[in-house]
Amino acid sequence: MTLTYRALGMLALIALPLNLPAQEATPAEVPATDLAVEGLEMGTPVEDGPVEGQPYIREVFGDWALRCINLAEGPEPCELYQLLLDADSNPVAEISMFPLPPGGQAAAGANIVAPLETLLTEQLTLAVDGGTPRRYPFSFCNAGGCVARVGFSAEDVLAFKRGNSATIRIVPAIAPEEEVLLTISLTGFTAGFDYDPTAE
Repeated sequence: MTLTYRALGMLALIALPLNLPAQEATPAEVPATDLAVEGLEMGTPVEDGPVEGQPYIREVFGDWALRCINLAEGPEPCELYQLLLDADSNPVAEISMFPLPPGGQAAAGANIVAPLETLLTEQLTLAVDGGTPRRYPFSFCNAGGCVARVGFSAEDVLAFKRGNSATIRIVPAIAPEEEVLLTISLTGFTAGFDYDPTAE
């Protein structure tokens, strides 16, 4: 039978001679179960699913992930996301695309994030299935990398839907005579771009 700390304390008191003068208990003699409990963390339940205000993967379409921001009310903002790897499968850059309201010059927008060590004056070029590349400047850099904010016309979006892959070219600042070519897989792009999260 396992004795608790309180039970052991009671047995010790019974074993003491009854004629001993009463002494004031010192902190070391106070049973553990009587110690103050202020400051003890009781823990909180861990909820499954996305946390409000945080991004989460809502759907996966081929090589694209539909990344949304969880909101308590209203439609969630979403974007198609893909991590871009080099020839050795090292993560180098990322692209996120999102549709824009009809009627504007751009039918879709994108944020392309390149490493901080990118030579910004060389800008960024993108081509679909070996077609004519287009050059885009970088907008800003932060701790996460250097960002090119890109607009795509309806024709560009159609080329993405019909294509197999796109190629991004960037130039490293430490080796300006070299170039880094990154492949964007277009597998699943059409289904992801046409998906309407608000229709569910």
